[in-house]
This record gives sequence, C-alpha cells and structure tokens, in this order.
Amino acid sequence: MFGIFDKIEEFFKELLLGGIQANLESMFLDINDKVGAVATDVGKTPMGWNGDVFAFIKSINDSVIIPIAGLIITAVLCIELINMVMQKNNMHDTDTFEFFKYIIKMWIAVWLVSHAFEFSMAVFDVAQHVVNKAAGVINTSATVSGDQIVAMMDTLKEKGLGELVMILFETSLIKV
Repeated sequence: MFGIFDKIEEFFKELLLGGIQANLESMFLDINDKVGAVATDVGKTPMGWNGDVFAFIKSINDSVIIPIAGLIITAVLCIELINMVMQKNNMHDTDTFEFFKYIIKMWIAVWLVSHAFEFSMAVFDVAQHVVNKAAGVINTSATVSGDQIVAMMDTLKEKGLGELVMILFETSLIKV
C-alpha cells in the first residue's frame, strides 16, 4: 500500500536512533569527563587530596601504630635475649658476635618502626608517580570519539524496532 508501513517504520527508526545517539553522546561526554577527574584525583598525594585525612593518618601512626609495634618489638627482643642467655649456659659459653647480632637486629627493628609512616607515604608516592606516567594513556584510551559513535549508529541502523526500543530504554536508564 504505497510503502506507507515502511515509511512509518523508517520514521520510528530514525526517531529511536536519534534518541539513542543523543543518549550515547551525553553518556560518553560524562564518561570522558569522569575519567579525567578520576585520573586527577588518583594522582594526588594524601596531603594534596585532603590535608585533614593526612593529619589523621599521621596521628594514628604516632599514637597507635608506633606504640603497639614498640611493645611487640620489646616482647620479641626480650624473649630472644632470654633464650640467648639460657642457650649459652648463663653467658659462660657465649660469643661476642651473638651480642652484635642482637644489637643489629634491635637497631633494624627500631629503625623500621620509627620510619613506618615514611614507608606508608612512599606507597602513595609510588602510586602517584605511576598514575602520572599513565595519565596520558588513561586519558587517550578511555575517550570515545565522534567517529566511534557514528560507527555504533551504523550498526544500530540494521536493528529492528523492538531492539531499538530496548536499546533506547537501556541507554536512558544508564544516562540517569
């Protein structure tokens, strides 16, 4: 009947494709903006991101972690010293190298505990360095260009009305 049904179907297809394209464009613009924002936020140090969080982490380290680690180290070193004295027949068969070894272990343990905060901040510094080096890759590989949207639209033109309605519904849900 003069192809009227084909014209109506084509009209609805074009209408649905226009809605899908608008949804995809706005969604991809939001994604591109968010990827840039996330790359910027991840690339910050704790002090640069939020000074209060940095001060909180530092105070927890100073008031909780270091005292507990000091108690554990003290207990371990005392037990080790007692075992060393008892194994060597109350110091009659001892060697001076054993004491040097004990003092070196003690020094290393105290040094590691006293620099625990610097070690934890070094993890953030390394992560910041890696993110800054990868920022160019993140920003370029995560962007969606207009050519890709046109290619998507070309593949969508082959779909039927039911599929296009569902795709429009899905992209509308994701956009919200």
